[in-house]
Amino acid sequence: MAPTVQAGAPRRVALSRDRVLRAGVALADEEGIDALSMRRLAQRLGVVPMALYRHVANKEELLDGMVDVVIGEIDPPLEGADWRTAVRERILSARRALLRHPWARPVIESRTGASPVVLDHMNSLIGMFRAGGFSAVLTHHVMHALGSRMWGFTQEVFPSAPPPEDPEQRAAMFQQVAARWPHILEIAGAGAHDQGSVVGQGCDDQFEFEFTLDLMLDGFERLRRQDWTPRR
Repeated sequence: MAPTVQAGAPRRVALSRDRVLRAGVALADEEGIDALSMRRLAQRLGVVPMALYRHVANKEELLDGMVDVVIGEIDPPLEGADWRTAVRERILSARRALLRHPWARPVIESRTGASPVVLDHMNSLIGMFRAGGFSAVLTHHVMHALGSRMWGFTQEVFPSAPPPEDPEQRAAMFQQVAARWPHILEIAGAGAHDQGSVVGQGCDDQFEFEFTLDLMLDGFERLRRQDWTPRR
């Protein structure tokens, strides 16, 4: 005799790989990637930890899948657009996805292999350049030049700590910088400001990202028109 279901009892949603991955993304969004563990995720889903292992082999596979979820949020290629517009919008869409999930950047950087979803994104970008008249060899170097920009972020090479909050200490620090590194101080105050910037204290992340991306796309187009090939 089949067991009866109590009237009004909540119906448990079946566990699936997609549900596990999306729950992992939600947990990382709300509490940070350091809070993510198989045990913590199981608690969130209302299951025992062993139930997760039917869908992901381990935490690394969980992280790989979570990256796939984020990459899956990137808008599809624009139809009928020229290569420059198509590439620019695809990369800016990737950036929007990464900004929605701040934990994703270090996780992407830590991955040692590429999943089919990741390869689909790369293949799509490459196809945009090829359709735009770029040779295979130029596209090879273009993809290297883009680097992490294809995922919507860049690695800052000049990290800087915020200035001291104490006015006297801050004034002393700027005086020291002005005496030893006057050109650095000169340009530090010349840009737009964004207190949450990761590109450097006082810089506008989005502006710097688009500024550099546009410079690169302009340069790529110039090389394409020149039918560029690498010098040996």
